[in-house]
Amino acid sequence: MNKTVKKVVIAAVSIGVLFIAILLFHIITAKPAVYDSPNLQVSRIDFKSNIDSVQAKQICADLRTIKGLTTDSIIVKRNVVVYFHNNKITNSEIVFNELMTKRPYEAERYILPEGMANKEVCPVDQNSMSYKVSKSINQFFN
Repeated sequence: MNKTVKKVVIAAVSIGVLFIAILLFHIITAKPAVYDSPNLQVSRIDFKSNIDSVQAKQICADLRTIKGLTTDSIIVKRNVVVYFHNNKITNSEIVFNELMTKRPYEAERYILPEGMANKEVCPVDQNSMSYKVSKSINQFFN
């Protein structure tokens, strides 16, 4: 009985040491994630009438041909199209103008009102303890 307990303890300690060694190796050698998000912008086009499924596919196909758009991030709901684009390559005005040259769409580009342009949009309270702890943990691992 004594030998069996000793073997189980040695096995558990060995697994624990191996786990910690792998974790430390990963922390030391892992490269921080690099996001191209400062160049990613969301824009919106408002259509005057509701968009059916055929029109939605047509609009998506037309948008995907425009350079600078992330092709997997086009959202079509009722009479609104939301898309993401790289603001180093294009801007919402260029995208809107190119889309309008492809077909005679009845739409207008959504322009953010001046009062909302400078508002902070992050819903997290940056002075809260949970935000500070999660930020510290993220910086430790990155």
